[in-house]
Amino acid sequence: MNASADAGAIIVAGGVGTRASSSANGEPKQYREISGVRMLLRAVRPFASHPRVGPIVVVLPEADAASPPAWLAPLLSDRLTVTAGGETRQESVAKGLARLAPEARLVLVHDAARPFADGELIDRVLDVASLGAAAVPAVPVSDTIKETDTAGLVTRSLPRERLVAVQTPQAFPRQMLETAHQRARSDAGAAASDDAMLCERLGYPVRVVPGSPRNLKVTTPQDFAIAEALAQ
Repeated sequence: MNASADAGAIIVAGGVGTRASSSANGEPKQYREISGVRMLLRAVRPFASHPRVGPIVVVLPEADAASPPAWLAPLLSDRLTVTAGGETRQESVAKGLARLAPEARLVLVHDAARPFADGELIDRVLDVASLGAAAVPAVPVSDTIKETDTAGLVTRSLPRERLVAVQTPQAFPRQMLETAHQRARSDAGAAASDDAMLCERLGYPVRVVPGSPRNLKVTTPQDFAIAEALAQ
């Protein structure tokens, strides 16, 4: 392991991907191939090759953590380990954080459904986290955004000039992220759709850095078609 590595990565791959059609053998979406390479492996690669990233924890469904898939098992090592996820993404990240080796003073959290992150994106978020803030990559919102009520009626239109669509990997000082998850567990009902929200609610600084249009989140069958084109 590189002696200069000061960060660890948690790759969240514990979901079942109900919005994406499963593969012919019923595997979850994060195991499907994109141009012949499993999506999970594509998500792990930029972290495994990054000089500042040391330990990597992949959070899998419970059954797969106990008995990793045959294509993944040979890659596991002291550096690359797996752990079982929880019922929610938030619980899965917390379990990955608990498993992450203690030498990682910065923590990257990435969704396995984003197979096209790259080293430059990792650099940007780590540079901010090194200064003591949480870092989230994001891209500007180009569409008009409207808020609706439960009946589907528009209640207001949001000015898009200051709106961004947030991506992963997100980076955090480890103590900040651990405190945010500890507080979320102790405060009933403290749920968030990403880890930055847990930090926001405690008043920690969260800074946006430029994301990447290529950093697609593969969610629907149409996304897989886009991912195939990007991979080629």
